[in-house]
Amino acid sequence: MFIIVLFAIGFIGSFISGMLGVGGSIIKYPMLLYIPSLFGLATFTAHEVSGISAVQVFFASIAGVWAYRKGGYLNKSLIITMGSAILVGSFVGSFGSSSLSEGSVNIVYGILATIAAAMMFVPKRQLDDKPLEQVTFHKPLAAILAFIVGIGSGIVGAAGGFLLVPILLVVLKIPTRMTIATSLAITFISSIGGSIGKLITGQVDYAAATIMVIASIIAAPLGAKVGKTLNTKALQMILALLILTTAIKIWIDM
Repeated sequence: MFIIVLFAIGFIGSFISGMLGVGGSIIKYPMLLYIPSLFGLATFTAHEVSGISAVQVFFASIAGVWAYRKGGYLNKSLIITMGSAILVGSFVGSFGSSSLSEGSVNIVYGILATIAAAMMFVPKRQLDDKPLEQVTFHKPLAAILAFIVGIGSGIVGAAGGFLLVPILLVVLKIPTRMTIATSLAITFISSIGGSIGKLITGQVDYAAATIMVIASIIAAPLGAKVGKTLNTKALQMILALLILTTAIKIWIDM
C-alpha cells in the first residue's frame, strides 16, 4: 500500500508537471504531507517532504524536457540566463533550509503559492500571437527574478516551476507553449542545486524518493503529450486553479 500510494502521488504530480511546465511540487508537496498519514502509512515531516520533492522534480523535469525537445519550444537563451541564476539561488535556499523550523518551511511554501496564484489571474492579451522565433526578453530582469525564485523554491524542495510559469507569462511575456517547455528546462537546472542541498543536509527519504522517481519517468512524458494538444487558455486556467487551490489548502492548515 505504501508503494501504491507514493507511486500514485508521483504519477499525478509528474503528469501535471509535463502538461503545465511546472516541476510538480505544487501538488506533490501537499499530497506527500497529508495523504500517506491519512492511510496510516507514514507521516513525513516538512523537511522530508521537501527533500523527496527536490529529488523527484529532478527526474520529472528531465522527462518533460525530452518530450518537448522538438518543435522550437525551448528558448536556449532564456534557459541559460534564468537557469544559471536559479541554480545558485536554489542551492543557497536548500542548504539553508535545514536550519528553519517546519512551520517556517510551510509558510514559505504558502507565500510562494499565493504570489504565483495571483500572477496567473493577471490578463495575458495576445500572448500567443507572436511567432516563437521573434520572442525577446529583458535578460537582467529575468536573471534577478530567477535567483529570487531559486532561493524560495530551494527552501521548500520545489524547483520553482509553479512560480517560473507566471513570471514567464506575465512579466517576460513569453508565449504559453514556449513557457511550458522552457520552464521545465529551467526547473531541471534549479532541481540540481535543490537536490544537492537536500542530500548534503540529510533531508531525503531514499525509499520514498525512489518510488516517486520511477513514477516521474513514466508520467511526465505522457503529460507533455497531452499538453501539446490542449488549448493554451485551458492550460493557463488549469494551472491557475491548481496553484490557487493549493495555496488556500496550505494557509487553512496553518
